[in-house]
Amino acid sequence: MQLKKWLIVTLSIMLPMPMLFAIGSLLPRTWRTHAQVGCQYKVCVTQTDIHTNLVVPVQNDAFNWQNYLPKPVTRSQYIGFGWGERNWYMNPPARLEDIVPRGFRALFLPNPAALRVQALDRLSDRDEVKCIPVERSRYLALMQFIKQSFQRTEQGFLVPLTDSTSGTIFYEATGRYSLVRNSNHWTAEGLKIANVNTPLWAGLSWAIMHHVEASCRSPQ
Repeated sequence: MQLKKWLIVTLSIMLPMPMLFAIGSLLPRTWRTHAQVGCQYKVCVTQTDIHTNLVVPVQNDAFNWQNYLPKPVTRSQYIGFGWGERNWYMNPPARLEDIVPRGFRALFLPNPAALRVQALDRLSDRDEVKCIPVERSRYLALMQFIKQSFQRTEQGFLVPLTDSTSGTIFYEATGRYSLVRNSNHWTAEGLKIANVNTPLWAGLSWAIMHHVEASCRSPQ
């Protein structure tokens, strides 16, 4: 009898969750009306499968990533940032039978995170891209958010996890990856700082893209 009662309570909690996630994905976190600003300072959001990333110019008159990152990832016009579960991000499962156990661990256990930093002259044709203008102060706040997402040593140095002489470098990141804070939540946190609309529940990549209203030309 106790088992039956436990099952009923568990199912009553779990079954509404997909519906709540769907509603949260469609509803905006806040109802914002944006001031009309030009594209001098713009942020691009890209979607590749289940992940979203932030793409910004390597440098402009507000901020220069060449002062913080090595030349291989700042040699192009744009630079992309993505935050994710370290093991999955750096070593995606190659076999179908590995996806479920590794996916379960990534979602339901707190795991170390990594930042992927990419030099970009153009974006892949398989990426969905939306670019948004932001105010200068918001742009600088977003750059600070990205900087603070890098884990640092006691001496203040970044911690590369892969070869730092290539155009894509993984770094140790702050925070722990889990169901309640995945790669898309990180993107949404940055967009919120930049005063860009984000979903009430930001766990899905399509939810992020649904709320971003593109009005600037994307990198080609």
